[in-house]
Order: sequence, then structure tokens, then C-alpha cells
Amino acid sequence: MNSSAVNTLIQRSRHGEESNLSLQALESRQDDILKRLYELKAAVDGLSKMIQTPDADLDVTNIIQADEPTTLTTNALDLNSVLGKDYGALKDIVINANPASPPLSLLVLHRLLCEHFRVLSTVHTHSSVKSVPENLLKCFGEQNKKQPRQDYQLGFTLIWKNVPKTQMKFSVQTMCPIEGEGNIARFLFSLFGQKHNAVNATLIDSWVDIAIFQLKEGSSKEKAAVFRSMNSALGKSAWLAGNELTVADVVLWSVLQQVGGCSVAVPANVGGCSVAVPANVGGCSVAVPANVGGCSVAVPANVQRWMRSCGNLAPFHTALKLLQ
Repeated sequence: MNSSAVNTLIQRSRHGEESNLSLQALESRQDDILKRLYELKAAVDGLSKMIQTPDADLDVTNIIQADEPTTLTTNALDLNSVLGKDYGALKDIVINANPASPPLSLLVLHRLLCEHFRVLSTVHTHSSVKSVPENLLKCFGEQNKKQPRQDYQLGFTLIWKNVPKTQMKFSVQTMCPIEGEGNIARFLFSLFGQKHNAVNATLIDSWVDIAIFQLKEGSSKEKAAVFRSMNSALGKSAWLAGNELTVADVVLWSVLQQVGGCSVAVPANVGGCSVAVPANVGGCSVAVPANVGGCSVAVPANVQRWMRSCGNLAPFHTALKLLQ
């Protein structure tokens, strides 16, 4: 065999090795892509199952609560890490809500956001709504915009609109809406950067689901079960998921107000204003009958105390005035 033939064989061998390496790299890349697709599918399936089939009979008092208290972080989360960076454009959260059923939890969260960020708040009325009560039109107070738009960190636009469910978008062009008061409240509360371990995060999510699917939409039997679970949890800690306020407290308080819970109350003076708070005064336990979704329910003492604690906080007090 002459040298020319040998060189040809060597070149072919090298070419074959290079082809094999390229093929192996392609196969490895394909495996990585398939793995990521399976992971994404599993995550989507899990979220779909959680949303479509909530466990209406879940007793959250059987879940072990975390020993470590959670805090409402004073140094709020970097908005760019959640909402993306728009290079100078104001990040604007737009919420469509029906004035016939004001989402009180979102108004509470708006007030909390104003304590952490510079928020440009605006209220509009959609043409699908004939009239909106004056107190809802001024739910963010007087809208005196004295600063340029670029000086704000976050936009919060509320549109009173005839929609079956409350909707939210923060990127109108590129995302589908987040629907439901509970889901929107979860998103807004995440902007505070609160950190929870897996157990406490699950507990908080369970309370939010219970508020929407049992307390707001459930039967009288389910609602009574919610009060029992709440009373048990609040006998162990000041708030539903531990020693600090979470989105679970905000959403459950909102739903109780919407369905008429704890409507029988005694007045208290908070900041010079008369506010309705539940009747558990001087440490005595009083079971106050309340009309929840058309049925009479005895509100346990721990729940009454918790309602009073919520009402004493300025964001809740401000939202509560919208119902008066």
C-alpha cells in the first residue's frame, strides 16, 4: 500500500471520529432538551392539578407548622428579578375587577406595596360598567401625580370592569392574564420577598385555596369546617401560618368580609375613626352568630381576635371603609 492510500485511510478515520463526536454531542444535547421538556411538563401538570382539583376537605391544622417565624421583609424584592427589566419603562400592574365584588385583598396589598415601593396608583372605569360608587373610584385616595412617571418604581392600575373573575396583567403585550383574587394576591405578596420553607409555603397556599374554594364557594358545612380549622390554628399563633402576617391572612380576611363573616361586631376606636371589630372583649370568649353566605355560623373566639388584629392594621382598615 502506497503512502497516498495510507494518508487517505488516516483522513477517513479522523473524519469518522469527528462525525462520531458530533453525533454524540448532538445526542447529548437532545437528551438534555428532552429532560428539560419532561421537567416542564411535570411542573405544568402539578400546577394544573393544584388549580383544577383543590382538596376541599384538607384540614390545615394537621400540617406541621414551622418553628421559625416568618417576617414581612422590609427590604422588598428587586422588582427586576420578578417583573423583568424594561430599560426605563415603568412596570405597570393592571387589574380588571368587578365593582359588584371588590377584591379587598388586592386593595390591602396595594396599600402594603405603597409602604415598600414608590407606586403610581390610578383608577379607571371601563365602558362595560354603567356606574361605580364614589368610594370605589377613590379607593386609592386622591390621585395627585406630582412626580414624573419615571420617578416611580411600580405602576398599579385598577380598572373597574364587568368581568366574571378578577384579572391581572403586568405585561399587557406578552402575557395572558392571571385570574382569580387568590392567585393575584399570591403574585402581589411575592413582591415583598418573604422567604418560607416548603412546609410553611404549602400551609400558606392551602389557606388561600381554602378561602376561595371552601369559604367563598363552599357549602354551609364546608364553611363551618373552615371556622373550626381557623380557630384551631389561631389558638397556636397570632396569624394563620405562624407569628407574622402572610397572604393567607389577607385573602381569608377579604373573603370573610365579602361573604358577610363577622358582621356582628362592637365598635372600637382606631386612629380616631370608628371601626367595626368582632365581639371578643376583655378576654372573654363570645360566640357571635354571623351570616356567612346565607347561613348562620358561630364565629369562634380565636377567629374574632384575629379579625380584630387585622382590622387594627391600617391597610385592612382602609379597605374595610369601602364596604361602609
